[in-house]
Amino acid sequence: MTNNTPLAAIYGCSSTVLGAEEHSFFSETRPLGFILFQRNCVSPDQIRRLVEDLRDSVGRADAPVLIDQEGGRVQRLKPPQWRDAPPASLFAALYEKDRERAVEAVRLNARLLAHELDVLGITVDCAPVLDVPQAGADPIIGDRALGNDPDTISALARAACEGFLEGGVLPVIKHIPGHGRADVDSHKALPNIEADLNTLSKIDFAPFRALKDMPWAMTAHVLYKALDSEQPATMSADVLKMIRQDIGFNGVLVSDDLSMQALSGSFKFRTAGALAAGCDVALHCNGDMMEMRQVAAGCAPLTPEALKRIETGETMRLGKKIPLGMEYSDAAGILEAMVA
Repeated sequence: MTNNTPLAAIYGCSSTVLGAEEHSFFSETRPLGFILFQRNCVSPDQIRRLVEDLRDSVGRADAPVLIDQEGGRVQRLKPPQWRDAPPASLFAALYEKDRERAVEAVRLNARLLAHELDVLGITVDCAPVLDVPQAGADPIIGDRALGNDPDTISALARAACEGFLEGGVLPVIKHIPGHGRADVDSHKALPNIEADLNTLSKIDFAPFRALKDMPWAMTAHVLYKALDSEQPATMSADVLKMIRQDIGFNGVLVSDDLSMQALSGSFKFRTAGALAAGCDVALHCNGDMMEMRQVAAGCAPLTPEALKRIETGETMRLGKKIPLGMEYSDAAGILEAMVA
């Protein structure tokens, strides 16, 4: 690790162009990468310029640029400029009728999403969702889930991840170790999960265990009382140790957005706590400069282990990329017919 090692942070920016203060801050702090939201996305050419400027600010052409482009409710790139990708639940419903068709469809959809991102210079998609929804839980996951049982979710998520990688985009499995039982939306408050460890392991953790070989995962801002009665997963050394040892995930572990209301304390405290617990990278999304400076104050350079995991992911991204094999419009038409 050298003084050139990137900061263990991923930041958002405030608008459609990179401001002078933002450029200066990113040049000074040198975060690992960036994340885009709908506020940042107007047109393909504009996004390509913004992505180029973000990477230029840290002097690394390979700096990861992330986005949440799941389909359905969670799409930062929206019609009419971009395809209206279906929600995950559509593939789950198809899986009940025709498993092979559903697996092919979810893989093709992810391949199309990857193509849509790759041409913009975006290299990481915060998808798919591996959470297993439970009766009575908050609807924040809902139709974002790839099914209602671990086996269905694991099969469809595996195919989706393969589609992303074939398109040169890294998938991020989320929200590890499972958000499906959350009693409240973690954007607004801290969910408390009372289920016992055996139940969690058999159901909630199972899809993540099945996809433990994936390159990136995003933590859940959820309190699992069976594992840690005081700290949510993102801030819990006990939960993150379980993710590494029991689930067996050894890829890049990025926090969910530190500005969500599930977390408390200053942004310096949240950042330092997430990294100390075992997150490789701290994520801050809203582009608020005052908050980003606090994140930087609580942050540190990437650890050698984190650097190795990031390098492994990038090798996977580049090594598995293959041509689409047909015109994009033809592939989109095939998918539309498959899910009709």
